[in-house]
Amino acid sequence: MSRELSIILPTLNEGKNLEKLIPEINEMFNNENINKNEILVMDDGSTDGTSSLVGNADLVQLEGLGVGAAIDAGHQHLLSVLEDDFISVVMAGDGQMDPEDMEGVIQPIISGKAHHVKGERSDRAGKMPNIRRFGTMLLSILTTLACGQTIRDPQCGYTATSSKVLKKWNWDRSWKGYGYPNWWLMRFSEMGFKVAHVPVKAIYSGQKSGIRLYSFFPKVSMMLLLGLHTRIIRNTLNKPTIAICIVWATYVLGWIYNPLMFVCTHL
Repeated sequence: MSRELSIILPTLNEGKNLEKLIPEINEMFNNENINKNEILVMDDGSTDGTSSLVGNADLVQLEGLGVGAAIDAGHQHLLSVLEDDFISVVMAGDGQMDPEDMEGVIQPIISGKAHHVKGERSDRAGKMPNIRRFGTMLLSILTTLACGQTIRDPQCGYTATSSKVLKKWNWDRSWKGYGYPNWWLMRFSEMGFKVAHVPVKAIYSGQKSGIRLYSFFPKVSMMLLLGLHTRIIRNTLNKPTIAICIVWATYVLGWIYNPLMFVCTHL
């Protein structure tokens, strides 16, 4: 697999962080094992002058589409300008991801062991705020169930994806907001692509998350629950057995006749 890389930096009012981050990424390309195509800043409606602070990086300006939509737009931009195979690396523009981890993130794709690689903040205990650790734990359980594989840190957005995957992706069916890592993992499971997880450093130095918990958790949890049911139905249709049919009948009857759900299911 080619070592040609492009880096996507989704950002919203992170100009000060970009001033430090982009030179650090450029420094990484002094490594003889990594060749750069471009650094692509996806500015999703910043008002802090981000466009004047990107240095030698390429800039695409959007209008508040959401982080997932910004990353999708970045991938599609790369597909439109690059002809040869490449690896697309996504790093947040908020300074919470270390460029030094990049070589480890791309290695499973280079070696042919994975189509998509996801960072896992294995050292997050003691660094990540408690509320975020609790939320990550809950979402890891739901994402694991929805994907059918163990996912320990679903919300880490430090990823690398082969262009061979991106060329087959359905861009009309995507997740526009902060739940995009969970959506992508479900889709990879459905499409049969190989996913690898590698350790990356957790960096927290006072940055504030843009996630609104009161809207994020209900939406993403519902998406994952629907994904779980879809996976079970798909597996049932692919390999139907009498035992599975009995389990499904019991499950449906339980929802219908559970006293707590009686009113909802008979409206």
